[in-house]
Amino acid sequence: MATPVDVVIMAAGKGTRMKSKLPKVLHRLGGSALLAHVIDCAAGVSARRAVVITGHGAMEVEAACDRMHKACAASGRKLELAFARQEPQLGTGHAVRQAVPMLADDGVTLVLSGDVPLTEAATLQALIDACDGQRLALLTLVMEDPSGYGRIVRAGPQPSAQVRAIVEHKDASDEQHQIREIYSGIMAVPTRLLRGWLGKLDNKNAQGEYYLTDIVKFAVADGVAVVAHTILDAAQVAGVNSPVQLAELERSYQRQQAQALMEQGVRLADPSRFDVRGSLRCGQDVEIDVNCVFEGQVSLGDGVRIGPNCVIANASVAAGAVIHAFTHIDGEKAGVQVGEGALVGPFARLRPGAQLGAQVHIGNFVEVKNSTLAKGAKANHLAYLGDATVGENVNFGAGSITANYDGANKHRTVIEADVHVGSNCVLVAPVTIGAGGTVGGGSTITKSTLPGALSVARGRQVGIADWKRPKKG
Repeated sequence: MATPVDVVIMAAGKGTRMKSKLPKVLHRLGGSALLAHVIDCAAGVSARRAVVITGHGAMEVEAACDRMHKACAASGRKLELAFARQEPQLGTGHAVRQAVPMLADDGVTLVLSGDVPLTEAATLQALIDACDGQRLALLTLVMEDPSGYGRIVRAGPQPSAQVRAIVEHKDASDEQHQIREIYSGIMAVPTRLLRGWLGKLDNKNAQGEYYLTDIVKFAVADGVAVVAHTILDAAQVAGVNSPVQLAELERSYQRQQAQALMEQGVRLADPSRFDVRGSLRCGQDVEIDVNCVFEGQVSLGDGVRIGPNCVIANASVAAGAVIHAFTHIDGEKAGVQVGEGALVGPFARLRPGAQLGAQVHIGNFVEVKNSTLAKGAKANHLAYLGDATVGENVNFGAGSITANYDGANKHRTVIEADVHVGSNCVLVAPVTIGAGGTVGGGSTITKSTLPGALSVARGRQVGIADWKRPKKG
């Protein structure tokens, strides 16, 4: 059987350079907190437990972690979550010490950082395999400019030479500063060995901190092999310490999403002007124009076209539908459904509970909320449909609205099939417009109408000849 894996996530730092009241690990990348990416990755290597070490903003971070954990469980991934407080923060070795009482000696401890969001599960699995429950395994990277990072010191010049130590940048000699292989901050270590090595740590260094990296020399002294798994992708081990670094990693993340979608056949007008802040699933022959943002859970069917500058969140768009420019779709928890061949926008807004059938047209400056529109229904201009049930082939005129709110409660409007609602009408809910009926332009309808009837409710037009407008005295 494979050795069990427990994950320790260091998330105690203040993140001073972020210049924010929000704890650093809760800043968002790709729509999720940095820490959420790390927890998800821990679940991706089938870890049995994740111990999050908190300090600054501990209560806020722990509450957020509980929400992340529930989301992880909802996706079918099992991961036990625990917390350890590090107060005060006395270095990485001191941080991991706080988690030791929650770690079982039969496993491997995988040490991660809560502000390093883009490490891939496959990379971590390779590191765990290199550890094999027997060795100390370090994730390393060769950098052109390694300034600020701990250097990997080997027994010889060859890349395969035994690792002898990790020297922090501030403690490195001039010769060691020339080393380009750096330690990423990620390691896998047999827990039974880690426990003893942590007990030997001291803070006799330039920072006066307990360095986790000092366990390398203890492993060497004990005759335990120290191995390095080296990768080439710097983004996987890049941390976030400032808004600038967060923005840089955001673009790296979005380039990855864009590349993956294009490899599936999605046509992106410009991959550098595209954002996924959640999950985006696409069918064949999907086209997405520039400056579009996808949030939450979004699916696009075959042949869907998305115009420029659209924001789409928590929605399902069926095959052949076209979302024109500057459309805002936000399904929140209720979701939004756009039917096959529907046309939406430009400048349209679909709110939670909007369900559009096949060939529905929602035009410019039309808002739909908690309403169902059956096949072929149209609201092409300057209209509002809230809490409405709209039948097939209804035409809802420009400037018309459903008055669904009486100041205390919401009420429903039913517009049956083949109804024509003229321009500038108000349908005061609760009301039903009978099938095949017509509502004359400018009408305010407060009572249900008969099928096939013409309903007109407006003041009678009066003309006064030769009327003079008043003038100022």
